[in-house]
Amino acid sequence: MKSIITVENISKKYRIGARDPYQTLRDSLADAFRNPLGKLRSRLSAPTMWALSGIDFAVQPGEVLGLIGTNGAGKSTLLKILSRIVEPTSGRVDLYGRVGSLLEVGTGFHPELTGRENVFLNGAILGMRREYIKRRFDEIVEFAEIEKFIDTAVKYYSSGMYMRLAFAVAAHLEPEILIIDEVLAVGDVAFQKKCLGKMGEVAQTGRTVLFVSHNMVAVQNLCSRVIWLNQGKISADGEPREIISMYLRTSLSVRAEQTWEDIESAPGNHEARIRRACVHPAGGTPMDAINIRTPVVIEFEYWNLVPGAFLNLSVVVSTEEGYPIFNTGSGNEPVWHGRPFPAGLFRSAFYIPGELLNDGTHRVHLYIIKDRSIVLFHLEDILVFDVEDSLERDGWFGKWIGAVRPNFTWQTELVEGGNLSSTGFMYGEE
Repeated sequence: MKSIITVENISKKYRIGARDPYQTLRDSLADAFRNPLGKLRSRLSAPTMWALSGIDFAVQPGEVLGLIGTNGAGKSTLLKILSRIVEPTSGRVDLYGRVGSLLEVGTGFHPELTGRENVFLNGAILGMRREYIKRRFDEIVEFAEIEKFIDTAVKYYSSGMYMRLAFAVAAHLEPEILIIDEVLAVGDVAFQKKCLGKMGEVAQTGRTVLFVSHNMVAVQNLCSRVIWLNQGKISADGEPREIISMYLRTSLSVRAEQTWEDIESAPGNHEARIRRACVHPAGGTPMDAINIRTPVVIEFEYWNLVPGAFLNLSVVVSTEEGYPIFNTGSGNEPVWHGRPFPAGLFRSAFYIPGELLNDGTHRVHLYIIKDRSIVLFHLEDILVFDVEDSLERDGWFGKWIGAVRPNFTWQTELVEGGNLSSTGFMYGEE
């Protein structure tokens, strides 16, 4: 089958400029006329960086390709090249079909035009006939949930409204290739789920999707293949679960303890700040190893800065891919539950029994809650810890299925004994 996208030896070099960002156009023109050769020499001597280097891959029609990597790995640069927004320094890209891109909020929208006019403008850019756009128009507006504002100039839209309409246009006007960067973070949770569901529908219709995201759960659920970019080069390319696991093992360094002694620079805000977070085996230290049979303690020290506040902590422990394993909170803690906190330093901790967590990397996310419902702030991956397999194995070798591996108590009893006449087999005989 002929590839719908072919990328051959793509590289992109950027020149890091030292231009004064606050210089006016008049100042720039004056400098250029006063010393044109000096400006040219300055530009040629400016340091450079390679955002991409020697990228090669092909995408088949109907494939859903995820691009993952840390910030600055080159993901967005690659998508901009594929969308023909920027030219590569070297290499070649062949695309066969209409390309719909959603690389940043409101891509392709004209701020002075209304939402309605921008829908038709974007459709025309994608090569759609007006009659086809009119047939899909009501569906686009309904999906974007902006019916009341469709005839308002988009310069008055919030970032969320921009994103809703931009995604609806890109998804419903059916380009053969749909390119989506991590813009879904702009929307609320309900709309993010709606967008991911729509992307799944788009993939099932046989259209090709390129998806960049830091949400590994979404990438794993949506994509049939994943490319991991690292420092402008392809580190791995293959089956999503395997590539994501490799990426997370590299990017998620174990973080069993963090301490901030200076209250002014500690994470938080004017109401509460974190002083310390740590995870350790019960009776041990953060330096000690944890295995599947080890009871675990996770504890936090934090300053309450507002006397009389009602605070509680909420913690989500997830797998390395980001799947939540459980959520627990200090709301029913027996001493301070329902009591106002004086200003001061507090310590809260909880205990995870042994023989609950599966082996592998675990991530801890912390939320500081006020009045049982208001999130003051939250810290993703405040702790990252490994759970090792036990040396004592019970006849099973390999990774156990699931996020947890509790040691449940089983019972077996003989319900009825005697001769199994249908097989001619008697218990205790051969």
